[in-house]
Amino acid sequence: MDDLKLYSPKVIKDILAKYGFNFSKSLGQNFLIDGNIINKIVDVADIDENTGVIEIGPGFGTLTQGLCNKAKKVVSIEIDKSLQVIHKETLNYDNIKIIYEDFMKIDVEKLIEEEFQGMEVKLVANLPYYITTPIIMKILEEKIKISKIVVMVQKEVAERLGAKPNTKEYGAITLAVQYRANTNIAMIVPSTVFMPRPKVDSAVITLDILKQPRIKVEDEKMLFSVVKASFGQRRKTLLNSLSNILKCPKEQINEVLQNVNISPSVRGETLSLDEFGKIADELVKIEYTKQ
Repeated sequence: MDDLKLYSPKVIKDILAKYGFNFSKSLGQNFLIDGNIINKIVDVADIDENTGVIEIGPGFGTLTQGLCNKAKKVVSIEIDKSLQVIHKETLNYDNIKIIYEDFMKIDVEKLIEEEFQGMEVKLVANLPYYITTPIIMKILEEKIKISKIVVMVQKEVAERLGAKPNTKEYGAITLAVQYRANTNIAMIVPSTVFMPRPKVDSAVITLDILKQPRIKVEDEKMLFSVVKASFGQRRKTLLNSLSNILKCPKEQINEVLQNVNISPSVRGETLSLDEFGKIADELVKIEYTKQ
């Protein structure tokens, strides 16, 4: 199995011809064809014989192969059931389990309990661009017991995850990541190392999950609600955004913002994680009344 280099363009073309497989644009299928980058991703993830790995979207298994060679166990989640017959040939490893479901519908906490007893669990994946943000938000909001996330994402998304206030990249996903993790862009990956070739470059980003969130808040759900509301209508002022999305009277929002010394006329993109935390705590304190 190790002799079959799945990332080889010739191997991929042979598989395409043998099984009549067609890449799905709607599923964001772009397979890695560079062994050096695959090895770097595995190295960055710091995987060893005690590590359990969750992979999302294995495709033909180009990255999966490298993960299986290093990890104690790999559980790959694949939404495209047509790949099942191909995986029987390409991913015949003793330490892998492939689940053919939509990751967004999986109880990941239950999965970890059942499949990774006693292991440190990491998520490593070449994520489909169209669902990158929902996947990361699911992991962070559900407080899934994963110590590290290493994902290949669109370069623009990677920049968004580590963005600073007052930049166009700064948004709800930025704050969700800041709240729970340290981020780092490990490498920029050109579009030329994928088949088929995407229109944009990618980046491998690491998220080291903090043992405790970066700030302490009374109600995490309220924090995430405030953050999402503040960026739901970026051009609106903080007062209007929070009032519209949270369905809360402007008078109460105005009172909340005054209590934490934040101007109601600013926009969400100007605020720090700490300031969002103060707003969330104040909303909990006054037990705001929905309209």
